[in-house]
Amino acid sequence: MELAKLAWSARQGNTEAFLELIECLKGALYRTARTILKRDEDCADALQETIVKAYKAISSLREPAHVKTWLYRILINECTTILQKRLRESLPGTLPEPVVDSPVYQDVELKEAIDRLEDPLRLVVVLVYLEDMKIADAAAILGISEGAAKMRLKRSKAQLRNWLESTWEGRGNHEIRPD
Repeated sequence: MELAKLAWSARQGNTEAFLELIECLKGALYRTARTILKRDEDCADALQETIVKAYKAISSLREPAHVKTWLYRILINECTTILQKRLRESLPGTLPEPVVDSPVYQDVELKEAIDRLEDPLRLVVVLVYLEDMKIADAAAILGISEGAAKMRLKRSKAQLRNWLESTWEGRGNHEIRPD
Protein backbone atom coordinates (compact mmCIF):
# COMPACT_ATOMS: atom_id res chain seq x y z
CA MET A 1 0.00 0.00 0.00
CA GLU A 2 1.33 3.48 -0.73
CA LEU A 3 2.52 5.70 2.12
CA ALA A 4 -0.24 8.31 1.82
CA LYS A 5 -2.96 5.64 2.09
CA LEU A 6 -1.24 4.07 5.07
CA ALA A 7 -0.91 7.49 6.71
CA TRP A 8 -4.56 8.30 6.06
CA SER A 9 -5.64 4.97 7.53
CA ALA A 10 -3.30 5.40 10.52
CA ARG A 11 -4.69 8.89 11.05
CA GLN A 12 -8.13 7.30 11.32
CA GLY A 13 -6.86 5.09 14.17
CA ASN A 14 -5.71 1.98 12.27
CA THR A 15 -2.72 0.76 14.30
CA GLU A 16 -1.83 -1.91 11.74
CA ALA A 17 -1.55 0.77 9.04
CA PHE A 18 0.75 2.80 11.30
CA LEU A 19 2.97 -0.22 11.93
CA GLU A 20 3.12 -0.97 8.20
CA LEU A 21 3.99 2.67 7.51
CA ILE A 22 6.87 2.53 10.00
CA GLU A 23 8.01 -0.81 8.59
CA CYS A 24 8.21 0.75 5.10
CA LEU A 25 10.32 3.69 6.29
CA LYS A 26 12.36 2.36 9.21
CA GLY A 27 15.42 1.48 7.12
CA ALA A 28 15.66 4.94 5.57
CA LEU A 29 14.96 6.62 8.91
CA TYR A 30 17.64 4.54 10.61
CA ARG A 31 20.23 5.33 7.91
CA THR A 32 19.52 9.02 8.34
CA ALA A 33 19.81 8.78 12.13
CA ARG A 34 23.04 6.79 11.75
CA THR A 35 24.52 9.44 9.49
CA ILE A 36 23.67 12.17 11.99
CA LEU A 37 24.38 10.41 15.29
CA LYS A 38 26.97 7.75 14.34
CA ARG A 39 26.23 5.57 17.40
CA ASP A 40 23.86 2.63 17.12
CA GLU A 41 22.44 3.08 20.61
CA ASP A 42 21.65 6.75 19.92
CA CYS A 43 20.08 5.81 16.58
CA ALA A 44 17.85 3.25 18.28
CA ASP A 45 16.79 5.86 20.85
CA ALA A 46 16.07 8.46 18.17
CA LEU A 47 14.06 6.01 16.09
CA GLN A 48 12.09 4.80 19.10
CA GLU A 49 11.24 8.36 20.19
CA THR A 50 10.31 9.25 16.60
CA ILE A 51 7.91 6.31 16.40
CA VAL A 52 6.33 7.08 19.78
CA LYS A 53 5.88 10.77 18.96
CA ALA A 54 4.54 9.99 15.49
CA TYR A 55 2.06 7.47 16.89
CA LYS A 56 0.80 9.96 19.46
CA ALA A 57 0.50 12.75 16.89
CA ILE A 58 -0.60 10.86 13.76
CA SER A 59 -4.17 12.11 14.15
CA SER A 60 -2.86 15.67 13.78
CA LEU A 61 -1.08 14.94 10.47
CA ARG A 62 -2.69 17.45 8.11
CA GLU A 63 -1.55 16.04 4.80
CA PRO A 64 -1.08 12.24 4.59
CA ALA A 65 0.80 12.67 1.29
CA HIS A 66 3.60 14.38 3.27
CA VAL A 67 3.95 11.68 5.92
CA LYS A 68 7.55 10.88 4.95
CA THR A 69 8.60 14.52 5.31
CA TRP A 70 6.71 14.71 8.61
CA LEU A 71 8.49 11.62 9.99
CA TYR A 72 11.91 12.85 8.87
CA ARG A 73 11.27 16.18 10.59
CA ILE A 74 10.42 14.38 13.85
CA LEU A 75 13.52 12.19 13.48
CA ILE A 76 15.86 15.11 12.83
CA ASN A 77 14.45 16.95 15.84
CA GLU A 78 15.09 13.85 17.97
CA CYS A 79 18.63 13.52 16.60
CA THR A 80 19.27 17.18 17.37
CA THR A 81 18.04 16.68 20.93
CA ILE A 82 20.36 13.69 21.38
CA LEU A 83 23.33 15.60 19.95
CA GLN A 84 22.65 18.53 22.29
CA LYS A 85 22.41 16.17 25.26
CA ARG A 86 25.63 14.44 24.20
CA LEU A 87 27.38 17.81 23.90
CA ARG A 88 26.25 18.86 27.39
CA GLU A 89 27.43 15.55 28.86
CA SER A 90 30.78 15.40 27.10
CA LEU A 91 33.89 16.53 28.86
CA PRO A 92 35.90 19.36 27.30
CA GLY A 93 38.76 18.06 25.21
CA THR A 94 37.42 14.55 24.68
CA LEU A 95 37.76 13.10 21.22
CA PRO A 96 34.66 12.20 19.25
CA GLU A 97 33.90 8.53 18.75
CA PRO A 98 35.33 7.21 15.49
CA VAL A 99 32.84 6.76 12.68
CA VAL A 100 31.90 3.18 11.86
CA ASP A 101 31.42 2.16 8.23
CA SER A 102 27.88 2.47 6.94
CA PRO A 103 26.40 0.63 3.96
CA VAL A 104 25.12 3.88 2.43
CA TYR A 105 28.67 4.93 1.64
CA GLN A 106 30.44 3.14 -1.19
CA ASP A 107 33.81 4.78 -0.71
CA VAL A 108 35.61 5.24 2.61
CA GLU A 109 37.18 8.54 1.59
CA LEU A 110 33.83 9.92 0.45
CA LYS A 111 32.26 8.77 3.71
CA GLU A 112 34.96 10.48 5.73
CA ALA A 113 34.60 13.65 3.68
CA ILE A 114 30.82 13.70 4.18
CA ASP A 115 31.31 13.14 7.91
CA ARG A 116 33.65 16.16 8.01
CA LEU A 117 30.92 18.49 6.72
CA GLU A 118 29.20 20.71 9.26
CA ASP A 119 25.76 19.38 10.26
CA PRO A 120 23.67 21.82 8.16
CA LEU A 121 25.62 20.90 5.03
CA ARG A 122 25.83 17.19 5.82
CA LEU A 123 22.09 16.86 6.46
CA VAL A 124 21.20 18.23 3.03
CA VAL A 125 23.71 15.89 1.35
CA VAL A 126 22.34 12.89 3.25
CA LEU A 127 18.71 13.65 2.46
CA VAL A 128 19.17 14.57 -1.21
CA TYR A 129 21.93 12.21 -2.33
CA LEU A 130 21.83 9.27 0.07
CA GLU A 131 18.07 9.17 0.70
CA ASP A 132 17.14 10.29 -2.85
CA MET A 133 14.83 13.08 -1.72
CA LYS A 134 13.82 16.02 -3.81
CA ILE A 135 15.48 19.27 -2.77
CA ALA A 136 12.07 20.73 -1.90
CA ASP A 137 11.32 17.81 0.44
CA ALA A 138 14.73 18.04 2.11
CA ALA A 139 14.22 21.78 2.58
CA ALA A 140 10.82 21.18 4.18
CA ILE A 141 12.27 18.58 6.54
CA LEU A 142 15.09 20.91 7.57
CA GLY A 143 12.79 23.92 7.90
CA ILE A 144 14.69 25.99 5.33
CA SER A 145 13.85 27.46 1.94
CA GLU A 146 14.52 25.53 -1.24
CA GLY A 147 17.08 28.20 -2.19
CA ALA A 148 18.90 27.69 1.11
CA ALA A 149 18.96 23.93 0.54
CA LYS A 150 20.42 24.44 -2.94
CA MET A 151 23.06 26.79 -1.54
CA ARG A 152 23.99 24.25 1.14
CA LEU A 153 24.30 21.56 -1.53
CA LYS A 154 26.51 23.82 -3.61
CA ARG A 155 28.76 24.57 -0.61
CA SER A 156 28.84 20.88 0.33
CA LYS A 157 29.88 19.82 -3.14
CA ALA A 158 32.60 22.47 -3.25
CA GLN A 159 34.01 21.36 0.11
CA LEU A 160 33.79 17.68 -0.82
CA ARG A 161 35.45 18.35 -4.15
CA ASN A 162 38.34 20.21 -2.49
CA TRP A 163 38.85 17.57 0.19
CA LEU A 164 38.62 14.63 -2.19
CA GLU A 165 40.84 16.20 -4.84
CA SER A 166 43.54 16.77 -2.26
CA THR A 167 43.09 13.20 -0.96
CA TRP A 168 43.17 11.65 -4.43
CA GLU A 169 45.89 13.92 -5.81
CA GLY A 170 48.54 11.88 -7.54
CA ARG A 171 46.53 8.68 -7.76
CA GLY A 172 45.26 9.47 -11.25
CA ASN A 173 42.36 7.02 -11.06
CA HIS A 174 39.63 9.31 -9.74
CA GLU A 175 38.06 12.32 -11.36
CA ILE A 176 35.61 14.73 -9.80
CA ARG A 177 33.47 16.50 -12.32
CA PRO A 178 32.37 20.10 -11.74
CA ASP A 179 28.67 20.89 -11.29
